[in-house]
Amino acid sequence: MTTPTLDVFQVIGDPSRRKMLMLLSEDSLTINSLADNFDMSRPAVSKHIKILYNAGFISIQDIGRERYCTLKQDGFKELQHWISYFDKFWTTKLKKLETLLNNKLSN
Repeated sequence: MTTPTLDVFQVIGDPSRRKMLMLLSEDSLTINSLADNFDMSRPAVSKHIKILYNAGFISIQDIGRERYCTLKQDGFKELQHWISYFDKFWTTKLKKLETLLNNKLSN
């Protein structure tokens, strides 16, 4: 079974994947220790991990018999770029509103 390719918003749209990212923001975790935080099957956890990995949100490193998941910046860059665009958009709109209001109050 292949894992579907999702855009970053589909990836973070799932509450379980968001929780995995939050847990990994505190420390690298093995797949088993990550799975311990969820009431789902190990294969379901593995599917979520594979989606996060394919989207560039995590890296997986084999150390001995364990596989460690660690946050990776790549997936977050696309999110940041999208959010930054709208931050600039709203900042520009609010500055124009501020100028308009200041001009009205001055008159």
